[in-house]
Amino acid sequence: MAEPFCYLTTTGRRTGNPHTVEIWFGRDGDAPTLYLLSGGGDGADWVRNGQARPEVTVRVGDVTYPARFRLVDDPAEDGLARRLLVEKYDRAGELADWGGRSLVVALDLPGS
Repeated sequence: MAEPFCYLTTTGRRTGNPHTVEIWFGRDGDAPTLYLLSGGGDGADWVRNGQARPEVTVRVGDVTYPARFRLVDDPAEDGLARRLLVEKYDRAGELADWGGRSLVVALDLPGS
């Protein structure tokens, strides 16, 4: 997916209202999972919302997908996600710290 951003919509854990963030993402070919990195770790509102209510939507280009939010805990998948995002966005070699310290989130699309 050559799109520079995706738009993740979570449901507010307190309000129940939809909240949308524009965020960088990575995908391994046509695999049914998108990966995100949270520089704010598990303190970011979108992460806390996704943990509380894992049924989310994600828009890439003109297509919106239902997805299931989850934190990545498998070391191999964690490494893959970090590599995908750093390779996609780190043109100047300045994102290694971000890529190494951020929290890895997966959005599992239908079919996964």
